Amino acid sequence: MTLPQDVIGVDVAKDWIDTFTLSTLKHQRVATTKQALARFARAAKGALVVYEASGGYERPLTDALNKAGTACARVNPRQAREFARATGRLAKTDRVDAEILARMGRALSPRPTEPVDPGRARLADLVARRDDLVASIGREKNRARTTRDPWIAKEIAGLLKVLQAHLKAVDEQIAAQVDACPALAEDGRRLTTVPGIGPALRAVLIARLPELGRLDHRRIASLAGLAPHARDSGTLRGKRHVWGGRADIRRTLYLAGFIASRYDPALRAFRQRLQNAGKPTKVAITACARKLLTVLNAMFRDSKDHRKQAA
Repeated sequence: MTLPQDVIGVDVAKDWIDTFTLSTLKHQRVATTKQALARFARAAKGALVVYEASGGYERPLTDALNKAGTACARVNPRQAREFARATGRLAKTDRVDAEILARMGRALSPRPTEPVDPGRARLADLVARRDDLVASIGREKNRARTTRDPWIAKEIAGLLKVLQAHLKAVDEQIAAQVDACPALAEDGRRLTTVPGIGPALRAVLIARLPELGRLDHRRIASLAGLAPHARDSGTLRGKRHVWGGRADIRRTLYLAGFIASRYDPALRAFRQRLQNAGKPTKVAITACARKLLTVLNAMFRDSKDHRKQAA
């Protein structure tokens, strides 16, 4: 990758962004209004703007940068914090964070984040809303099991009925969103040819793993949090663990791997071999999830549907 002329680090907050321009060593605070962000994005053209994923607060900045055609890289907050520690910067303020992000951009040259398709972005919002509703339903069901008060039990039952209705409405919107976009519909159709992937899991993978088919099997496994990482030191050989990556994708693929290892002959045999060799059940299912991800990645790379393989 050719380095840009400049790198600008941006720390994102709700009402403003703090920026640090590497070439001038200057800090600036910019309000997160549409007009102010548009001016900043135009002024930053030709540089690489590096910022953290901030729970959605970064979206107006991303939109402004994409509209202006300014290169930007959205990085994992943990990665930025570890870079700060590695460089001896233990303090954490908005100005310090912006500077750290700029220096990280220069040192590591992160790959620019590609603009998100509006249809996929809306699907991601719907999937996030579904996650919230499912979590709320789970909490209320737990409360219903422990309450002793009849009035509270009745109130919880009423709230659960409302939440279930909202969940049904969101599921309908998700299905309509996938069907309305030809590219998403084709991705969804291809995913559902795989045992273990139904409508809910399909939506998560389409919305949150657009890199399917565009990375090699090692990088896609690392991105999904399913790559085993070594823990060796000297003569010590520690256990390999999966960590990092996108936790929601890891959970989705774990569930898909569990289901597929019951109904797909090849994955069922693979899981059985691992368990016969003494691997714990969770380790075997995680391995099935990683193998399933490799299959999905190859399917999307080659534009082919899943083919059932014999054990």
